[in-house]
Amino acid sequence: MPTTGGYLVIGAAAALITFAVTPLVAWFARRVGWVYEPNERTVHTRPIPDVGGIALFAGFLGAFALARLTDSFDPLFARNSEPRGVLFAAGAMFLVGLVDDIREISAPAKVMGTVAVGSILVYYGVTMFNLRIPFLDVLFLDNDWVPLVTVLWVLGMSQAINLIDGLDGLAAGIVAIGAFAFFLYSQFLSDRDVLLEPNIGPMIAIITVGICVGFLPHNFNPARIFMGDGGALLLGLLMAVSTSVVGGREKIGVEPVAGQAYFFFAPLFIPLFILGVPILDTLFAILRRARRGQGVATADKGHLHHRLMEMGHGQRRSVLILWGWTALLSAFVLYPVITESGLSYVPIGAAMLVLSLYTVLHPQIRRNRAG
Repeated sequence: MPTTGGYLVIGAAAALITFAVTPLVAWFARRVGWVYEPNERTVHTRPIPDVGGIALFAGFLGAFALARLTDSFDPLFARNSEPRGVLFAAGAMFLVGLVDDIREISAPAKVMGTVAVGSILVYYGVTMFNLRIPFLDVLFLDNDWVPLVTVLWVLGMSQAINLIDGLDGLAAGIVAIGAFAFFLYSQFLSDRDVLLEPNIGPMIAIITVGICVGFLPHNFNPARIFMGDGGALLLGLLMAVSTSVVGGREKIGVEPVAGQAYFFFAPLFIPLFILGVPILDTLFAILRRARRGQGVATADKGHLHHRLMEMGHGQRRSVLILWGWTALLSAFVLYPVITESGLSYVPIGAAMLVLSLYTVLHPQIRRNRAG
């Protein structure tokens, strides 16, 4: 299987391609009028190109092609239909989002598009094989359940990333941190011969990191381009793929390393913790809109990033706070697994406390309350 260095080269290629292509996409978008106009829900005050997903998809394709041409990645591609499935599914998901960015399609149409994308993954075998219930047993997915689980996983991940994409650089940064944490986790499991091989999860995760890192310099506040639905849905799809083929394909009967029993036996809980910020934001949005009798797709300004800004944090500080929480949640679940040192969470707990106090007691917040 590819070495960690080989994966990092692919990730670097994804970053460089995305970084180079993004200004060209922004220029073209302005020429043809593919821009997002300010409205009552937005925090920007001028039209900004909103088809950055084109650059993200270009970075994905370039890095994917480089991996295909690299000898060390041959075990992932040889006699394996899954890479083709990921390629076709990513293209279809990107096109659904891009059409929505340009012409705006209905929420049911996007859901149907996601169902079609999930069907592509199922057809090419890019699915979970099993699901371990913590402290109980392994649940092997019956063929009748695989399509439903796959579609729901893709739908959940893609919508979580789409909903969190509300401030400059927020979604790209959170996905970059989360995907890199998951890459480290998948490499740890692979090195200990826990994953069923060949496994495309680590490759998809590091490509996701690369395209986000390459896009961030153009997307961080003040943003010169937005990723749009095309980018957000693509990132959600890539995260869904990497997490499902790693978390849902562990070898059975392998003893856990000391100090990691819980997380070893519940690998699908890792991405849920790592992507805790967008997942919690999505759950809160569903509950909030259900309480008001609104549709799940109804837009509002009740997301976590909006609440931070209402407290008095500016765009950049709000984004950095949510990045920080993603990094800490990643550390929380990876620390006992990778260090094999047991559940010693004192440093991480202290960091979480500091970040919580910083969020609530920042001098700007106190000045706003006093005013």
